[in-house]
Amino acid sequence: MRTQVGIIGAGPAGLLLAHLLHRAGIDSVVIETCSRTYVEERIRAGLLEQHAVDILTETGLGERLRREGMFHDGVELRFDGEGHRIDLHGLTGKRVTIYGQQEVVKDLIAARLAAGLPLLFEAEGIALSGLDDPRPRITYQSADAEHSVECDLIAGCDGFHGMCRGAIPPARLTTYDRVYPFAWLGILAAAPPAAHELIYARHERGFALATMRSPTLSRHYLQVAPEENIAAWSDDRIWAELHARMARHDGARQINEGPIRQRGITAMRSFVTEPMRHGRLFLAGDAAHIVPPTGAKGMNLAIADIRVLALAIEAFYAGRGEGLLDAYSTIALRRVWNAQRFSWWMTSLLHRFDHEDPFEHKVRVAELDYICRSPAGAMTLAENYVGLPLELPV
Repeated sequence: MRTQVGIIGAGPAGLLLAHLLHRAGIDSVVIETCSRTYVEERIRAGLLEQHAVDILTETGLGERLRREGMFHDGVELRFDGEGHRIDLHGLTGKRVTIYGQQEVVKDLIAARLAAGLPLLFEAEGIALSGLDDPRPRITYQSADAEHSVECDLIAGCDGFHGMCRGAIPPARLTTYDRVYPFAWLGILAAAPPAAHELIYARHERGFALATMRSPTLSRHYLQVAPEENIAAWSDDRIWAELHARMARHDGARQINEGPIRQRGITAMRSFVTEPMRHGRLFLAGDAAHIVPPTGAKGMNLAIADIRVLALAIEAFYAGRGEGLLDAYSTIALRRVWNAQRFSWWMTSLLHRFDHEDPFEHKVRVAELDYICRSPAGAMTLAENYVGLPLELPV
């Protein structure tokens, strides 16, 4: 098979890149190791920044998003038993949208299949070769046969545990990694959300987050130890801990209980690899960087990477040379590191560390109080939370 751009990974990054390239008249093949069912059903991030919503809408993917997305103009910070709303829209003119990553993936898959474009699931043994050559190659196994795809460019969008980053010689990469001393226990419950907007709670017992996936599905998170055994958390224990960490001084009930449909424990880490290009291979999304979920930046960073990469590829095929391809990593990493800074800050501010003494707890509470009482403090959080302006190659 011969194509212009070979894309490894059918998550939001890979599928969006294929979609944008198709709209620009550029051929691509998307190759994924997992099944379509798995890709469409895996629960991941659920919050979209304004720029992400704009990109999806402007490229013809906004119909179901507009109908089913939950648009939020603010977010609540809760500490010392009181809630404080940050008016995101009032401060920035922007909002955020709750729309699950799996829903974005479903929309992208539907669009690609409707266009009759190549999308290959359950590929095994994917390997890359000739990354420094003008015609790199992807090989993989499918239906008991080996297949080969010759490309001009390859996009590695196969996630943190994918093979693309590992195809780059270690000496050509610099990695930055931080593993946090806690994890999130997350549940999906058949219950109305605790509030119309997200609630981030700092409590002496640890962090908690109340969010949602729909008007009838709640998503909740609790800070736990990284080695926590999920089997030790009964439904009753989970609800009791959520009530405790979300409690307000006025005694108002904050959490709506319901059957727990899914549960799991997610490790927390920050990770960046530099550069995001090696020869004809370009990394995007989780293949290049991971952020702790506190700042809700994971899927949004992937979409931002792809917007920059797609424009650079369009310029390449328009005969403008490789200048924008060369600039891709530098432009993308500026946003990546800003998102890392914000996610690290939010994580450090809201979580309880094992070594934390009463003084440190009070200092963090004082910083939260400053954010909520100071227009400058509120603006700092708001402009980062809704997403900094998107830098595009020119």
